[in-house]
Amino acid sequence: MIKKWIYYSSIAIITAFITLSFKATSHDNRNVDTQDQASFYILPTFEEIDNETEFLNFNFPFTGKTFTGFKEALAFKESQGKYTLINSLGYMGKYQFGKAALRAIGIHDSSEFLKNPRLQEKAFKALLAKNKWELRKEIEQYDGKIVNGIAITESGILAAAHLGGAGSVKKFFRNNGKRAIRDNYGTSLQSYMKKFGGYDTSFIEANANAKIKK
Repeated sequence: MIKKWIYYSSIAIITAFITLSFKATSHDNRNVDTQDQASFYILPTFEEIDNETEFLNFNFPFTGKTFTGFKEALAFKESQGKYTLINSLGYMGKYQFGKAALRAIGIHDSSEFLKNPRLQEKAFKALLAKNKWELRKEIEQYDGKIVNGIAITESGILAAAHLGGAGSVKKFFRNNGKRAIRDNYGTSLQSYMKKFGGYDTSFIEANANAKIKK
């Protein structure tokens, strides 16, 4: 009988202990939810919201209208930034070079060009330098002006030259922008002038003899 009493008493004590433990834990959790709730859910002030909006609109380095922003935007349009891409017309790499353009800047090995990202970046800058020289008069004359509804900028001119060559850009200005000039896929010179206008390409120095130095 005594053993049964001890047995049932032990069960009662253990049950009471467990019950009190759960109540204490639950009580502590409610304290965190109520007393510290303000620290978890503080709403921003109007000033902080304004600062956040300004932060989101900020042009970070290497993006926006910088030179890197220009080349990466153009590369995405050309190939989605893929160094090994060859299109149906045989244009190659991140910036879609034709063999004639590569030869003009001193590159004769297409296979090496495709597997060498650093060489492709150098080639892009070299071609920009060459086109900037060939179009220096057009840049000086039309940069900052409106031609047939298009705001002309140096970067837009260079992008258009990358699409259709410097000769096509000269033809565009000779016709006051009224003649539609397109590549083999139907992309217009005018669309490149608009899309890639306003970037900072002052980093590129005009050079009639721009070549890749290995």
